[in-house]
Amino acid sequence: MQALQGAELGAFTFFASPLPHDVCGSNGLPLTPNSIKILGRFQILKTITHPRLCQYVDISRGKHERLIVVAEHYEHSLQDLLKQHHPVSSEKVLQIAYEVLEGLTFMNRHGVVHRALSPHNVLLDRKGKVKLAKFGLYHMTDHGADVDFPIGYPSYLAPEVIAQGSFYLSEGSVVEAPLPSGPKADVWSVGMLLFELCAGRQLLQNIEISERLKFIITLGCMDDIVTVLAEEHGCLDVIRELPDNVQTLLRRCLMFPPSKRPTPAQLLEEPVFVGVASLYPAYQNPVSLFSSSPRCAHLELPEDLNELCKGDGQDYLSERTVDEVYHLWCLAGGDLEKELTNKDIIQSKPPVCTLPNFIFEDGESFGQSRDRSFLLDDTTVTLSLCQLRNRLRDVTGEAYYPLLEDEHCGLPQSNSSTELSAASNLPLIIRERDTEYQLTRIVLFDRLLKAYPYKKNQVWKEARVDVPPLLRGLAWATLLGVEGDIQAKYDAIDKDTAIPTDRQIEVDIPRCHQYDELLSSPQGHVKFRRVLKAWVVSHPDLVYWQGLDSLCAPFLYLNFNNEALAYACMSAFIPKYLYDFFLKDNSHVIQEYLTVFSQMIAFHDPELSNHLNEIGFIPDLYAIPWFLTMFTHVFPLHKIFHLWDTLLLGNSSFPFCIGVAILQQLRDRLLANGFNECILLFSDLPEIDIERCVRESISLFCWTPKSATFRQHAQTAKPLSDGIGIGRPLAYYSSDYHDYPDLPNTDLSREPLKLSELKAEVSPRISSEDLIDLCELTGPAHFKTPVKRPKTVKTKILAVDIRSAEDFGRGHVQGSVNIPYGSACTPDGELLQCPATHLLATHKGRVIVVLSNIMKNAATFAAHLVKLNYPRVCVLDGGMNKMKSTGLLTVPSPQI
Repeated sequence: MQALQGAELGAFTFFASPLPHDVCGSNGLPLTPNSIKILGRFQILKTITHPRLCQYVDISRGKHERLIVVAEHYEHSLQDLLKQHHPVSSEKVLQIAYEVLEGLTFMNRHGVVHRALSPHNVLLDRKGKVKLAKFGLYHMTDHGADVDFPIGYPSYLAPEVIAQGSFYLSEGSVVEAPLPSGPKADVWSVGMLLFELCAGRQLLQNIEISERLKFIITLGCMDDIVTVLAEEHGCLDVIRELPDNVQTLLRRCLMFPPSKRPTPAQLLEEPVFVGVASLYPAYQNPVSLFSSSPRCAHLELPEDLNELCKGDGQDYLSERTVDEVYHLWCLAGGDLEKELTNKDIIQSKPPVCTLPNFIFEDGESFGQSRDRSFLLDDTTVTLSLCQLRNRLRDVTGEAYYPLLEDEHCGLPQSNSSTELSAASNLPLIIRERDTEYQLTRIVLFDRLLKAYPYKKNQVWKEARVDVPPLLRGLAWATLLGVEGDIQAKYDAIDKDTAIPTDRQIEVDIPRCHQYDELLSSPQGHVKFRRVLKAWVVSHPDLVYWQGLDSLCAPFLYLNFNNEALAYACMSAFIPKYLYDFFLKDNSHVIQEYLTVFSQMIAFHDPELSNHLNEIGFIPDLYAIPWFLTMFTHVFPLHKIFHLWDTLLLGNSSFPFCIGVAILQQLRDRLLANGFNECILLFSDLPEIDIERCVRESISLFCWTPKSATFRQHAQTAKPLSDGIGIGRPLAYYSSDYHDYPDLPNTDLSREPLKLSELKAEVSPRISSEDLIDLCELTGPAHFKTPVKRPKTVKTKILAVDIRSAEDFGRGHVQGSVNIPYGSACTPDGELLQCPATHLLATHKGRVIVVLSNIMKNAATFAAHLVKLNYPRVCVLDGGMNKMKSTGLLTVPSPQI
């Protein structure tokens, strides 16, 4: 995106053709509204960035198929030069011609033809350079097929375009649609514009269409069209006085047969522009964040570095990109429809004035004729930035240039820093709508992302606070560790050859998040299909399961114009959170996952776990869509964005905590209902407070020992170089958040269990390594993970040793309590009430680790604690036999 600089934001509106309501497509679904089609095609226009083109920013869909387009805008245009009523100098004509052709050539490379060139659509910036406006109208409307008005202006349309006439699919015509215009049609329009500039006035504005058609037909018989035009409009003397190179240029543009007319690219290479071309350096496409090319290869610093120092009166906002300024304008209260209504572009009418026109059998008609407001109003309204600048008046220059080495770079030193600090503690939905706060976050993330991967750790650190919605797509990619030339990798995948999965993908896409206008557009469906197929083809050991489309949806929405990045993000996300979920036979993976989830419910909320088990409402009945799609199947996209902002900071065990947090929000209803009511409750999941869900998920995650969620079918990840993810203050007593993936296997790690054994246990097991950390034991360096613990944190764990008193006396974990299994439990395994068990009641709420040499006894003892609603109960994996080898057991001093 280009910086705003001296540009403004402009908006114009038009209506798409309405479709009949009682007609369905071949798939039996209602036809996609033309406005949705236009919205989907529009998106690619935002990526076409060039100094000669006005940058497209956004498109908004309103009622009755109304569309509002926002783009870079300038007040001056060629229309102003023509109003001066004197010929433009030859040098200026050649400059304008070259710049217009530069813009046309660039858009042609992207498959776009202007087709709407006119003096008021060729804008001029503050330096007098050309900026082509409305160049995407022909493309976004499918060459005019989706609107009821012609694209282009008769005075400037090429002869072959006028000869085609108008064609609208909505008319029900069976005639085959004409071929779309090519680049040569724009060259004729350029010739007409240049001719008027040379003549010094607009020549063809007052001619009726019929007369215009006759004149065009006449031109087809002439060899020298330029001379005929000059004679027709009384400016032959002026044209004859033009330099030869300008006359040659006009004749090359105004060639009647398209076959003889050059394209814009060919015209730029002709000798007429030899002297002009040297004044314009070749345009360098900006290098994307994920590419094999150095991002600063073309970086040039000014000779005088003092030019980089800005004064207090500098307009820092104008240095931000157009899309950033528009985003902030919307946050500051900008309303597109209100702006257009204030300029009388949108006019509201009472319902009685909108009654249709009825025609009776005798031909008599009642009502009104077609409302001309549904035709194109070419007026562009400038969006005032005054309100936005007033909101940001207290934000000083330091906020626009944060120092990344500063520990507090997220809070700029300005008059409003106190307010910004307070804003960071507000609910996320409020922070995302706070203009000043979002400005600082966007600027900070923009700088950090440009320094990726060098500043990867700092991106993680700032993402803990929040992720600005405008940069969420790139931020997620960095959190997932996407690097390298992703476009080359994506292009190398065969996405066209038919495969067996194609049919299922075609069935799933029209049902995936189709409430969203972007994903429901035909372009959205095409991109969905390509990204999903790329993933299936590039992972031959995995298969397509229903739900993969839902996983793809957030990444595609955020990277709609970058399929390669959407694919790369999805390819990095699935191994981290859904490892082996997409095997052809994934039953063992799913069953292990659901069993661990059941243990997490019992660990955090034993009362709820007991109730759900009593009524037989097991996770298999409701949780598979949760985890197979990482909640994208059950939540709308706007909730998924907030949920995944935190999910991506955690490891593969964090989804368990999200699942438990969802159940706890529904806790009262679940406890009060039986099996049938619970089934009905989850068939239409009630509204979930996502911010509360995220907050409680983090708390649950912090209370969960890292090995309690151990799974055999989880990807072994490498620890981060710096602690920056979601924290586990219980396990590590660290003041910072950490993302600790599964550590490499050691003698003290969790041992894999058979699925049948895992299902037989109610409480999770934890490793000896975790127990050592939780109890803050000190010992040999190779048994201890060095952890920095604040002195203010107190132990929140109770180690319960259920061995006999004799075994306990021979060696035990420091600080553990002895409740012998034989004296605390009946032969049937029931827990007895005794002084030792009363000790547990005083520690209810701590993490209770059951220690024993016999794992069956430990599991039984833990199960009875859960039955008595003791939370956070777990069992030491491998028993005390593992702890003996550590040398960390203590023996009580003999009594004297």
